[in-house]
Amino acid sequence: MPKANDSYNNVAICVQQISKIFKLYEKPIDRLKEALHPGAKRYHQDFHALSDINFSVKRGETIGILGKNGAGKSTLLKIIAGVLTPSAGTVQVNGSIASLLELGAGFNPEYTGIENIFFQGALMGFSREQMAACVDDIVAFADIGAFIHQPIRVYSSGMFARLAFSVAINVEPDVLIVDEALSVGDMAFQEKSITKMKEMVSQKRAILFVSHSLPSIRNFCNRAIWIDGGKIIDEGDAHAICEKYDEFNKKSISNIKLSKGSLEANKQKSKSIYISNVELSKERYQTGEEIKLTVQFGFNKDIRDFAFGVLIFDEKGHLVTLFNTIRDDMDVERNKGCFNLIIPENNFLQGRYFITVSISDKHGMFSYDKADYCAELNLETPKNTKGIPISEGILWSKHYWSQIDD
Repeated sequence: MPKANDSYNNVAICVQQISKIFKLYEKPIDRLKEALHPGAKRYHQDFHALSDINFSVKRGETIGILGKNGAGKSTLLKIIAGVLTPSAGTVQVNGSIASLLELGAGFNPEYTGIENIFFQGALMGFSREQMAACVDDIVAFADIGAFIHQPIRVYSSGMFARLAFSVAINVEPDVLIVDEALSVGDMAFQEKSITKMKEMVSQKRAILFVSHSLPSIRNFCNRAIWIDGGKIIDEGDAHAICEKYDEFNKKSISNIKLSKGSLEANKQKSKSIYISNVELSKERYQTGEEIKLTVQFGFNKDIRDFAFGVLIFDEKGHLVTLFNTIRDDMDVERNKGCFNLIIPENNFLQGRYFITVSISDKHGMFSYDKADYCAELNLETPKNTKGIPISEGILWSKHYWSQIDD
């Protein structure tokens, strides 16, 4: 039989009834006035950043945190990391914890990269001997060359991210917290970091992962928690929560401006892969006709593994359908700088639709390039003998009627 504390030992993080209230002052002097006369006039307003947050994270589990800016995500992670104290509630973290919350936080700008590795380790509670044992791995993973011996005040944001993440992940914490910091790194480093985090999960370490990239959360996380207004709106399977969150955030699109004219400029940018042109075979289609979309692309770097996605939206911004070479188990050939998407006998009904094209890594987690609303698809629906459109809605399906004798 399992021991009584087995379920407890399997829990990496337990958050119970966490609330956080910040005092907001109109003027800095008001804070001093209130401190000097605590029983007199109140000069602040309470801002409830978090209200009654409850959840737990098991060992070997990866939890994605979703929510718009200001929802309370970063406040929650700072409380779990011990950077902030909650106004109410408790947080229990079983084991060591490493966090990557703000770029360069905890680093001394006058210290070199090597000196900051030991400095950061000390802040996380590791001895100099413990850090010395993993310093070579940290330097190799960060891969910033001779800059490791330079003061970090000369680092770019990308170098900050590489060094900070390398320190956090190579001390082998039981819990890792990552808050959007990887978004400033280059694509190769992001993929290397994701691979490293997957290794951590296989070793029964827990990860809290904040990202505005829904594909990243869908593909990387087991579960997701959706926070808005300092409260948990929903939590559960990552795919299901991402779908609900995405649907909630869909907004009506008016005065859409196609981005096609800016595609040519992508050649001049430092993107590894770029979309240079998107063309439909004709300006207007009938329901039931073949639709042909041609996409041209090029390379600024030698990228071997990538995939294409085509998304079609209606006028209100609702996703009607998507096509993806990953889901279709299609390998994209690098030496061909053009591809066609064929939709035979399309079943779209009359209306305006807008096409978005993206090039991602082979796992669909990061976009190398994306052209939003780069082509407009116009559909006309045939009419019946009475001059009435054959159907209404968005999609028309082939169908048959049969009559059965009594």
